[in-house]
Amino acid sequence: MRKLLLAGAIGLLMFSCSKKENVSVDTVSSEKTVDAEPTKTNLSGDQIIESLDCSGCHAVNERMIGPSYQEIADKYSDKDTELLASKIIEGGSGVWGNVPMSPHPQVSKDEAKKMVEYILTLKKK
Repeated sequence: MRKLLLAGAIGLLMFSCSKKENVSVDTVSSEKTVDAEPTKTNLSGDQIIESLDCSGCHAVNERMIGPSYQEIADKYSDKDTELLASKIIEGGSGVWGNVPMSPHPQVSKDEAKKMVEYILTLKKK
């Protein structure tokens, strides 16, 4: 009897979890394509940065886990916009130390370029 109850409970749990997982994945993907993308593309580079998890590793004038935006601006120029936009989307490592930057595949190429353009405006003259 105990084994039967346990098997039933496990079966119910598996059905319940798999059902919720399918619903949440569909809900998230439809929200992302319908709601999130159009509004984010209208944001400026600094607003896009604020909407993401960038502040966990970067700050404007202070090195944290990753380089400050000021350090990035001082090292790169406008000709590096494509390279830096790709690093935002794909992630990267080795340039600023051993800690890799995680990829941000949810960021479009245009959004990443806006982010880079903002960062490059911080270049010291």
